Amino acid sequence: MAGAGTAAADGTARSQGGATATIGGLKTYGAAVVHADSGDQEISAGLFEMSVDGGGTLQTYCVDIHNPTQRDAKYHETSWSGTSLGANKDAGKIRWILQNSYPQVNDLAALAGKAGVKGGLTEQDAAAGTQVAIWRYSDGVDVDAVDPQAEKLAEYLEQNARAVAEPQASLTLDPPAVSGHPGERLGPVTVHTNAGSVTVTPPADAATSGVRIVDKDGKAVTSAADGGQVFFEVPEKAADGQAELIVQASTTVPVGRAFAAESRSQTQILAGSSESTVSATASATWAGTGAIPALSAAENCDKGGVDITAANEGDAPFTFELLGIEYSIPAGESRTVTIPLQEDQAYDFTIQGPGGFEQRFTGVLDCMTQATEADQVGTVTQTVSEPSPATVGTTSDDTNLAATGGSTMTPLIAGIAIGLVLIGGAGLVLVRKKEARTQG
Repeated sequence: MAGAGTAAADGTARSQGGATATIGGLKTYGAAVVHADSGDQEISAGLFEMSVDGGGTLQTYCVDIHNPTQRDAKYHETSWSGTSLGANKDAGKIRWILQNSYPQVNDLAALAGKAGVKGGLTEQDAAAGTQVAIWRYSDGVDVDAVDPQAEKLAEYLEQNARAVAEPQASLTLDPPAVSGHPGERLGPVTVHTNAGSVTVTPPADAATSGVRIVDKDGKAVTSAADGGQVFFEVPEKAADGQAELIVQASTTVPVGRAFAAESRSQTQILAGSSESTVSATASATWAGTGAIPALSAAENCDKGGVDITAANEGDAPFTFELLGIEYSIPAGESRTVTIPLQEDQAYDFTIQGPGGFEQRFTGVLDCMTQATEADQVGTVTQTVSEPSPATVGTTSDDTNLAATGGSTMTPLIAGIAIGLVLIGGAGLVLVRKKEARTQG
């Protein structure tokens, strides 16, 4: 068994590109009451604010009421399939609510008129009512806004919501990994973005390695648009190796994009975005002979695990053992293997191949929002920058929760190590580190 080497390329399985941000707590909120058999709990309900790496600000609502928000947690833009929204038949209605309420609709008088709210809405009312309506669809909880105006808005949004399709990512590269032989153009890697254009940054050692980023005609590429294709052009005499390109843009992230945390912190959904920095990476692996793997990973809540896609553009099979099962990917083929995980389980996989190839994927599987009645006892909301609201039921002394939804449950993160198998000069190592995390 082996851990991650220092040369390993790191990444989160859920991060296929887009915005990366740090949560800063609730900014605009009111009060709500969650009704459960164990009693009523008063919690804060409203908009979070996130600071985007590289510049920009995001506003989000929670879609994971029973889990706590960890202070300064790092979040990545992700597809619905990597969160509880993927299996939620009402996810499209949540996006409708986001598009038709605050802050997308910032004319509060007009919003109050549509919702039939007498006396108008404050920003706090609008945020609380919107969050309550979202929770009814995202978590299936019995929850009401404390303020009558906010509750009236929540009822209007819930009753009028219609299914809307999942939004496209702000920026992704497909596929995120390619492979081949020296002297070839490896790819194509296709850009998908809502930005007008993206900046393409070549590998850091391009000057010495000779690897270029080009289009299909071999012309050097420094920018690309949606649907554009780029290639890694590897010199014919290049030694076996790896390279990575980065694309970056400034754009607004589409409303309804999910944001999942690297740590165990409640899932968020985007309500508003300033002009923000988004980025994505793609890697290339090349070798003269043997197996040449290209690896990528994505969390799959429908299958309850992490999908690892392994492509082999070499001239020999890429063979490895995974969870006691041996797989062999013939030359020129690709296969996806699902690593089953428990809910809330942390994972840390280092995948090794021939010629010093290494790639690492880390994260926490977070696919469910429902908690048992026992888990909900002691739930209390606290915030980073605002006073803690009063609670109707029992209280908690956890001062590390950022905002809505806390739990006394402490997930037990299993530790699993998967052995190294060396066959035909190619192997794969998966190490799942044990991670303990205290909540509520």
